[in-house]
Amino acid sequence: MPVHRRKRSSVPFVVDEFDDSRNSFCLNAKKELADRVSPRLRLRVTAAAESILRSGHPWLFAESVREQNRDGQLGELAVIYDRRDHFLAIGLFDPLSPIRVRILHAGAATTIDSRWWTTRLDQALDRREGWFDEHTTGFRWINGESDGWPGLVLDRYADTLALKLYTAAWFPRLNEISGPITKRLAGRLLVLRLSRNIRSLARDPFHFQDGQMLHGSKITGPIVFQESGLRFEADVLRGQKTGFFLDQRENRRLVETLSKDRDVLNAFSFSGGFSLYAARGGARSVTDLDLSAHALEAARRNFKLNEDFPQVIHCRHELIQADAFAWLGKSLLRKFDLVILDPPSLAKRESERAGAIRAYRKLAQSAIEHLRSGGILVAASCSAHVSAEEFFGAVREAARKSGRQFAELQTTGHPLDHPATFPEAQYLKCVYLRF
Repeated sequence: MPVHRRKRSSVPFVVDEFDDSRNSFCLNAKKELADRVSPRLRLRVTAAAESILRSGHPWLFAESVREQNRDGQLGELAVIYDRRDHFLAIGLFDPLSPIRVRILHAGAATTIDSRWWTTRLDQALDRREGWFDEHTTGFRWINGESDGWPGLVLDRYADTLALKLYTAAWFPRLNEISGPITKRLAGRLLVLRLSRNIRSLARDPFHFQDGQMLHGSKITGPIVFQESGLRFEADVLRGQKTGFFLDQRENRRLVETLSKDRDVLNAFSFSGGFSLYAARGGARSVTDLDLSAHALEAARRNFKLNEDFPQVIHCRHELIQADAFAWLGKSLLRKFDLVILDPPSLAKRESERAGAIRAYRKLAQSAIEHLRSGGILVAASCSAHVSAEEFFGAVREAARKSGRQFAELQTTGHPLDHPATFPEAQYLKCVYLRF
């Protein structure tokens, strides 16, 4: 029978299971000696947390830890045991975060070593095999927890990879994991991106910084990649997310099919992704509305990159620098056949949820007033704290209050390369209404 020994191992071993009792005894004797110097970090959790982890949830919160054998270090492997002292899960420990452990593996015992990291990487990459052709060279290869890499994403932009971290627990293991990535994806550049909340933690003692090159020569400007045959810039060094909003690809493709002979307003336009698809789809005109002059200039450059498409050349492209909330509320004389609402997250924390729902409703109401008869509203949300049901409900309520007849064409969620396997990961939703 397998032998589970909670107090007798050292990294990379997690839990030892042997059928040969003599080999088990010899190996455990060596590990017992090592444990006297540095015992493995062991946690026991509440009954509720046990059930949650067994269901596949990738986070263990601090308040769920009921026993810990010693102080843990940032990024070390923490082994979690159930009430019967059986292996439950293993993950990256973070003493500075309310998410105390980000789960790497749960269920049967395993060994975390270089082979394990390589296998986990291969699983994510192989899962996307055949999804994209040479006309789409920008997509996500690793989507955090939902691909088994909690708090980490890996995006591709042509021959450049952007590795973004959302937890400092990865810092001690960054060299360990970047090796398999560069080996599997040989010849590509690898850029490190850091979320704002962990940038100060990266400097000392790890000496990492946002925009740092982990592999390959230095990047001096935006990267040009393709999406559905269109060319876009991505500022992988300093841009939002990892340089572009790759998660809206499928919605951009849908907008292209709805744009022929229409005047299109793209509110919160960023670098004009929706606008370019609309232009190629045969729109008469597209208007980019954004508060950022930098984003609008990026949109102008993206249109310039695609002048080999006759539809893009013949489409009138207008840039308006203004606050979208204010502009939509005041410029009621402007009418359009298709309005796209894709604002940044309006609820970055749970306490902002109710206000965000009201804001989404107000935005939809304003946008509907700008629609001609037969016009289409495309409304999207990237706020994880606002559920799809709440967001769609707010937009539908705005449509009903408009007094106009409307039909719901469809709703969409996450694209295939951005899987969301647990509730907190489900942030993206979009609804299409024709008035």
